[in-house]
Amino acid sequence: MKSSIRVVDVDRLETWSKYKPGMCDSCAANCCTMPLEVQLPDLVRLELVDPFEVDNVDHKLIAKRLLKARLIDHYNPKHNIFTMARRAGGDCNFLHPTTRMCTVYEKRPETCRLHPKKGPKPGFCAYGNKNLG
Repeated sequence: MKSSIRVVDVDRLETWSKYKPGMCDSCAANCCTMPLEVQLPDLVRLELVDPFEVDNVDHKLIAKRLLKARLIDHYNPKHNIFTMARRAGGDCNFLHPTTRMCTVYEKRPETCRLHPKKGPKPGFCAYGNKNLG
């Protein structure tokens, strides 16, 4: 069965496709170009934060350390949410630049594990050739 690749703009939800099993096999990992919000359990799983820190260090200090190391771009203390830093081109730091595969797949954050069930348009994904323009 031949499938046509559509043009998608990750910021325009109306260009997204209804998710179907197997789409990820031929995807360009456009979901890995969107801001990635994570929580402390994700950072522990990724081994960026020690479990000891979670219980014994002010979370603002953890955020300050991660900001300084350029591992995160933002911290929301009200909701205890960290926004992961991305490469200059917008790709997730964990996305392999050539293969477009996740380099931390087994440790990936909950946001990634739940996509596309949860996200800006549940049940849909930014599948297709990215609109660069």
